[in-house]
Amino acid sequence: MRFPILLLSLCLSAGAASAEFSLRFDGWGNIPACNNGNPKSVPNPEFILTDIPAGTTTVQFYFKNLNVPAANRGASKRLPVPADGRIPAGTFNYRGPCPVNGVNTYEWKVTARAGNRMSGNAKARRDYPE
Repeated sequence: MRFPILLLSLCLSAGAASAEFSLRFDGWGNIPACNNGNPKSVPNPEFILTDIPAGTTTVQFYFKNLNVPAANRGASKRLPVPADGRIPAGTFNYRGPCPVNGVNTYEWKVTARAGNRMSGNAKARRDYPE
């Protein structure tokens, strides 16, 4: 009898688990093509944040090329938390994607902060060029 009760308990607790903080961007936006390894300053794409951790006051964005992790893309922007979870395209500029050979995978990471305390991280990846 204990096993069915334990199994039921596990199923119920899994369903009640909180959703995970997530980041999405659906494309690069209207940025100039770049394939020479010399990135230009471009506007950020629109970001959609969901399930932002309770108490979060700011979010900080970081950008990197996963194929060349040491390359600094110059994006570390801290912003107030948007009420609707959307960061509009063009809110800030960063050194955009610009692979030398072929397609590279890029990652945006967003860190949620409650004051100076980290309250969560989320990541989203896309290839460039697509």
